[in-house]
Amino acid sequence: MALLHRAELRPTKLELLAAWLPGRPWFHGPAGADVVRVAGFRFDDPAGAVGIETMLVRAGDGPVHQVPLTYRGAPLDGADGWLVGTTHHSVLGPRWVYDACGDPVYAAALAAAILGGTGQAEEFFEVDGERQVRAPSMSITSSGAGDVDVSAVGAPRRVVDGDPTLIGTDTVELAVVRRPGAVDGRPGATLSGTWPGQSTPLPLAYATPR
Repeated sequence: MALLHRAELRPTKLELLAAWLPGRPWFHGPAGADVVRVAGFRFDDPAGAVGIETMLVRAGDGPVHQVPLTYRGAPLDGADGWLVGTTHHSVLGPRWVYDACGDPVYAAALAAAILGGTGQAEEFFEVDGERQVRAPSMSITSSGAGDVDVSAVGAPRRVVDGDPTLIGTDTVELAVVRRPGAVDGRPGATLSGTWPGQSTPLPLAYATPR
């Protein structure tokens, strides 16, 4: 389960993405356009230390892009190339925001969702000691059998930043689709999603055990 905070971020996630996205090789959209959130979902970090959120966003009249992010309370060693930016969270303090494809916590969570069938995290707020669940803005499903042991995915050994973005670990090959619907299918188990305005499931990511 993902505990959310009613907090203010400066700069906001979308402001960070508006500055970062145009420099990505897989980005398609008008220069200088505002970035808007279309939908999103979260994964659990079993250790409870890292926030893992996948955002679907659009710049202007451009296509929908999938941007998985991780939120950390301290810099991730060796991941400067994957840093989207830093922000101040009014509850948690400074946060380092990363393109999750370079973060080992995301690789493990994505593999578990696709191959282990763990699904998305339930999101909730705590108000006066009571849990208030936030309705999901999109749904994800996996074609994986849910009986694959993904307890030791390992850190990414190789990441190729394209569309799809390829993440290779010692035990699994992952492919993250950056523009859902614009990439040909790939082999392996598939994570698909639907969201308002997109009722037909589109592939979001693929996983193949080594």
